[in-house]
Amino acid sequence: MFRLKTLLVCAIVATLVLFGSLLPAGLADGGANHRVRNLNFGVSGGNVNDISRRFCCSGTLGALLTAGSNQYILSNNHVMGRSGQAIAGEDVSQPGLIDNNCNVSTVVADFTVSAPLGPSNVDASIALLRPGLMNSNGSIEDIGVPSSTVTNASVGLNVAKSGRTTGFTTGQVTATNASVTIAYSASCGGGKKTNVSYTNQVVISPGTFSAGGDSGSLIVTNNGSHNPVGLLFAGSSSVTIANPIGEVLTRLSSALGQTLSFGGGGGGGSASPAGDQGSGGRRPFTPGVEHLMRTLPQQASDRALAVLETHRASLMVTPGIIGAGIGESGRADGEAAIIVFVNKNAGQRPFVPESIDGVPVTVILTDEFVAR
Repeated sequence: MFRLKTLLVCAIVATLVLFGSLLPAGLADGGANHRVRNLNFGVSGGNVNDISRRFCCSGTLGALLTAGSNQYILSNNHVMGRSGQAIAGEDVSQPGLIDNNCNVSTVVADFTVSAPLGPSNVDASIALLRPGLMNSNGSIEDIGVPSSTVTNASVGLNVAKSGRTTGFTTGQVTATNASVTIAYSASCGGGKKTNVSYTNQVVISPGTFSAGGDSGSLIVTNNGSHNPVGLLFAGSSSVTIANPIGEVLTRLSSALGQTLSFGGGGGGGSASPAGDQGSGGRRPFTPGVEHLMRTLPQQASDRALAVLETHRASLMVTPGIIGAGIGESGRADGEAAIIVFVNKNAGQRPFVPESIDGVPVTVILTDEFVAR
């Protein structure tokens, strides 16, 4: 997995990403608050058993969910559920191992259940929150309390997230209904990779929207209400990939046997004074920013999606193609296109036509999609 990992043998532990490369400087938003003990969500955390002889791994504790009288932390299967290997009751700490020299810090929750990787089409887990150890109103660092009403992603939608590594960032949905192939490592620190296929995923730009360790972050609308949109779980240097949040709730509710929902907000009321970013206050919102959002006409989007569905399977079995979805062509305002993601490091590049059944095709060269 591409959640962050760190070497056990160093006296001063260096923060690493997959294959041990140093984490680039300047990624955080002045967000050291995301990597220390913090009662808000959108911060460092993970399963305390996500450790090997040489490495420890962590991600982001994304948001608060409720079911009945219980409250749960939402994150990824590969962050809290150890990619399906976790047993109910395993400790979840905040901050994560990587931010405490591979030692267990404060245990804030007990792993409960994951949606299985692959069959569920999401990478999601929940852990039962221990009372009094994180904000029970669901406040997210640098965002505040998200709305309890979820929103479907659409091309052009402005979004935001708060995560362990890059802190608070903003971006835009550039593709929806995307099929993607995601590489997962066998264990913390590496091991043989396996690929997991997903459909109906959300793709977000720019590449700086997230990095390794941000997995588990809740993606919300970048407006005054902060409606949940997706659960961040993968990406490349070019884009971030998220599970649609509605499907996340459905799959986790089925696994738990109870209906899960977002526990706070009802309109996104802030948990602390606006602008108090260090204590989880809502980031300033620029009025009128929605007017910068360019959305695709529904008829054009529906036409492109119908063509993609006809050719999706053949595209995704083509060597070098790691994703295909619906977005804007970039050639004319409001023109829908099939967006094809090609792994630029996969050797010989596949032939991709300029259009399919009259629908423009836009090719985006990127590196491998990996779980973050």
